[in-house]
Formats: sequence, C-alpha cells, structure tokens
Amino acid sequence: MASFTIRSPSKSPSFLSSSSSSLFTRGSLCHKNSAFNFSTPRICASNRLKCELHQPVNHGNGKPTIPILNERILPKFVDSTRMDPTVNRNGAKLKLFSGTANPALSQEIAWYMGLELGQINIKRFADGEIYVQLQESVRGCDVYIVQSTCPPANENLMELLIMIDACRRASAKTITAVIPYFGYARADRKTQGRESIAAKLVANLITEAGANRVLACDLHSGQSMGYFDIPVDHVHCQPVVLDYLASKRICSDDLVVVSPDVGGVARARAFAKKLSDAPLAIVDKRRHGHNVAEVMNLIGDVKGKVAVMVDDMIDTAGTIAKGAALLHQEGAREVYACCTHAVFSPPAIERLSGGLFQEVIITNTLPVAEKNYFPQLTVLSVANLLGETIWRVHDDCSVSSIFQ
Repeated sequence: MASFTIRSPSKSPSFLSSSSSSLFTRGSLCHKNSAFNFSTPRICASNRLKCELHQPVNHGNGKPTIPILNERILPKFVDSTRMDPTVNRNGAKLKLFSGTANPALSQEIAWYMGLELGQINIKRFADGEIYVQLQESVRGCDVYIVQSTCPPANENLMELLIMIDACRRASAKTITAVIPYFGYARADRKTQGRESIAAKLVANLITEAGANRVLACDLHSGQSMGYFDIPVDHVHCQPVVLDYLASKRICSDDLVVVSPDVGGVARARAFAKKLSDAPLAIVDKRRHGHNVAEVMNLIGDVKGKVAVMVDDMIDTAGTIAKGAALLHQEGAREVYACCTHAVFSPPAIERLSGGLFQEVIITNTLPVAEKNYFPQLTVLSVANLLGETIWRVHDDCSVSSIFQ
C-alpha cells in the first residue's frame, strides 16, 4: 500500500525577490542582441521598469537551472495591504490541503499565505483504490483543496473527489476546489455526432462530491464556467507572464503577438493589448485529428520582428511548433512561446527543444518532471497569484456570512 502524508514544515524558507509591472507603454522595452543575462537587474530607461532575477540560467552539462519567480510577481494593480507582513492575518478558520498532483505549488501557496498545509493521509491500495483521511479537524472551517487534474488525469480527479467528500463528511463549513489545471476542459462541446461533453460531466462530479466553489486558472474556454452549478473564480495568469516579458530588453516596435490558431485570437488580442498594444498575427491551421495539426498560412506581418506565441496550454506541441516553423519561414527574427499549462505529452520536448524557440515560458500549474527540462525552458510561479486570490475569496465569504 503506497502512502502519501503531507506534513508542513514549521518555518517557511525565504522567498526570492522580483518586482515588475505588466503595464507597458510603447517604446518602454528595448532590444538587446546579446545572449540572455538574468544575473543583473534589468532597468528600462523610459519608465524605470525594474525586474530583479536572482537565479541565473545555468547550462552546465546541458541541464538548465529553471528560474522560478516566487516573490511579488503580482502586478502592482493586484497588490494589497495584505502583502504587508505587519497586517494580522487571521487564518484560524481557513484550512489549506494539498493533493498529490502538485505538492510543490501547494507548499508555495501556503508559504505566501503564511499558513501551514493541513495534515492529510492519502494512500493507494494494491488494487489502485484511493484512501483519504484528514489528520486534523476541519469542523466549521473554510477548506481549500489544491489539486490539479494533470496526468494521470483520472487518478488525480478521483483523488480530488475523495478529498472533497472527506472534508464534507468532516463537517467543513465550505469547500473550495483550487484546480490550477482543469483537465477535460478541451472536451467542452460536441464537434462531431455521438461525442460526450466531458467538461460538463467533470463539473457535475465536483459539484455532487460536495464542493461549494471552484477556483481555476486559464480555462481552455470561458464557457466551461457555465457547466458548474456553483460559483467559479477564473484566475488569469497573464500578469505573471507579462511581468516576466517586461524584463526582456525588447523594443516594443519589434514585437508581434501571434495566436497559434483561430480559436485563441481573443486570448492573443488581450495579451497584445497589455504588451504595448503590439500588433497581432494569426496562424491558420486545419486539424485532421486529435493532437494532429497542419499549418496552412499566416495572417499578419512578422518579418524582422520578435514573435510571441500565446496559448493556454502546450500538449504535444504540434500546433505551436509548426506555427513557429512558419513564422521563421515568414522572416521572424526570434520566436517566444508562452503558455500557462505545460502538459508536455510526448513528443513535446523534442519539438520544443529543437531550436525553433528562443525561449519557452510556462507556469507551474502543472509539475514539470526533471527529465523534461531543456535549456530554453523558463518556469514562472503562480503561487502568489493563487494565494492572494484565496485570501480575497475567503475575505469575501467571511463578510457575506456575517450578514446572513
């Protein structure tokens, strides 16, 4: 019988420090032709934008050190007085638990919030069944369960459902499922006859298990929120990526934001508007099957420009890799890939590390295995963003309960 018990450390380690703003003005970024250098503070003269990255990229032995931004990566408009360490945070009625999908992200969230992860015992029986037991009382508490439905999706989804059920039977006041990556989100509609809409089914399962609220990051489509019969907080991770791009010495006049398919135009347009109102280009593709894509043509001008491809997830990387190849054919000087969810199903690593991309920027909503590291990879942490969201949701729920 395999066992997984989460016990929080008594003290939180110190965070890295970085600060920047995702509010760009045209001409505020400047281009630098030399190789990337993260070891020194980056200051853009026009608006005094500063981003300090204290972890350099180390390519020794072909294995990179992935810079992870852990402290104050929230944009200034998200900052609140709760970030002041002198503010008294009363988390007596707030409990944070982690599943086995991404315990590192859960621990980072707990560190940001100044809490300890709740103690929970999760076991796998010999026949694969999952056993969950809370190791502390949650009676009358607002419980937040952090669990991504990442691969293996069915295992992690079932674990989430059982954790919700355990909290409900332990008389938790409210249960919020914090799902950084919501699996089955792509099955949100019927594209052919006799297909299932798995996103709606999963939403029903989470609701019936006993969840009172869902907090998810960058859903594949906004319509998935309507599948839930409970409140859904949709957190966008764009500010984290935008703040990181703000540290790049790239002239805003050279930037162009590229949508890898027609379905992502709205996402790319919103991203471009915040990135110095950069021009937009679209890759037109025709999909012949699941995880199989064929690029047809390019809408827009990318010649001599730095192309930033934006998508919500990278699975097998077929779409984004073929799109990058087309951009190079059309004369793009450099190509960056930005996404929130790095699923990285084979052969994604081979495609992403083949030299098409100057840098592949992802977040840690899904854990990245060490074997999947490659020199162009950069991982940004969304722990502060999720931690701040949890605090605000908790505060709102607490205020609402007073007037009920």
